[in-house]
Amino acid sequence: MKLMLVICDGMADRPSKELNGMTPLEAAEVPNMDKLAKLGQSGLMDVIAPGIVPGSDTAHLALLGFDPRKVYTGRGPFEAAGTGVEVRKGDVAFRCNFATVDENMNVLDRRASRISEGTDQLAQAINGMKIEDIEIIFKEGVDHRAVLVLRGPGLHPDITEVDPHESGKVLESKPNVPEAEKTARILNEFTKRSYDLLKLHPVNIDRQSPLRQPANIVLARGSGSPPNVPSFTEYHNGLNGAAVVGISLVRGLCSLSGLDLIDVPGATGSIDTDINAKVEAAIEALDTYDFVLLHFKAPDLFGHDGDAKGKTQYIQKIDLALEKILHVKNTIICITADHSTPCSVMDHTADPVPVLVYGPGLRHDSIECFNESDAMSGGLGHIKGHELLQMMAGLAGRNPKFGA
Repeated sequence: MKLMLVICDGMADRPSKELNGMTPLEAAEVPNMDKLAKLGQSGLMDVIAPGIVPGSDTAHLALLGFDPRKVYTGRGPFEAAGTGVEVRKGDVAFRCNFATVDENMNVLDRRASRISEGTDQLAQAINGMKIEDIEIIFKEGVDHRAVLVLRGPGLHPDITEVDPHESGKVLESKPNVPEAEKTARILNEFTKRSYDLLKLHPVNIDRQSPLRQPANIVLARGSGSPPNVPSFTEYHNGLNGAAVVGISLVRGLCSLSGLDLIDVPGATGSIDTDINAKVEAAIEALDTYDFVLLHFKAPDLFGHDGDAKGKTQYIQKIDLALEKILHVKNTIICITADHSTPCSVMDHTADPVPVLVYGPGLRHDSIECFNESDAMSGGLGHIKGHELLQMMAGLAGRNPKFGA
């Protein structure tokens, strides 16, 4: 049997006053997810471990079956790989935001009004500069996101961030170990120069309005060195796999683990992505691959924005498109989230996420709806993220016997 893992990024939530005490998933009309829940088994999942707040990077490593504590070296390299930027031994890579600051370096908007146009021109103004003997490699990602790679001698990733993660002044990066002093110094100079280059850039001159804040600085975070991610195929007993995903972080993570990336026209990695095209591409990929990952980013974006009604409506759009997978034959199907992003918190939390697994001819439990509350009583019980893919492979008859 084949395996399909559908990850609705940040879909899990907490009860919302806007939704009369329901979560967006509970409030949403999701007949197709409900049908799979009724025919399959549901449960709750701690993606990393109980009480641990998952990052998007560590969460996806776990869902691919890897132990993040052993292979994680920072988010930056995954983001870079996802945008097609090579990260070499000795490099230090960062994930970045185009952001808005005032003349006193106070952060006004960490996402520059979620800028989605002109970022390629902004990136061109930055890419290729040199600071001391360090080459600056900079590339735009999806919306306000970008990646930065520092290349040259004497670099070390163990530094503090310049991004304050909320309103307040841009921070000064500092080394956590003596070997990282140069890297912190280079990053501080890069941050200053990014402001000098972008504040009067033509793209930003056109964005002087409350709804279109200028992207006049780059805030870098998530420093890391090239990771040592195991081969997905070798790690999972010969499974070959592919991913249908738009967001650069997950693309990079999948690529570095050896999954083939399937490019889909209209797959933006944002709210405007072509949901139907992604579902169709994932189903078609099952003809070639043993395992297919299908990823939707938008629920997480609504969670970070605190928009419970918008999140509910988008979950419904995903469910409508997922009707097509009900007709897939000979496949173990799993639907879950990589973490919880409650609209009331507007950030990731340690809340476990609901998970359902369906396969033709397999057992089913008494659950009839797919949501956080019902999943508590499901037959899968309470599992951890790194166990999920192994469980799916076992149900598909793809794991060798343990013992005689």
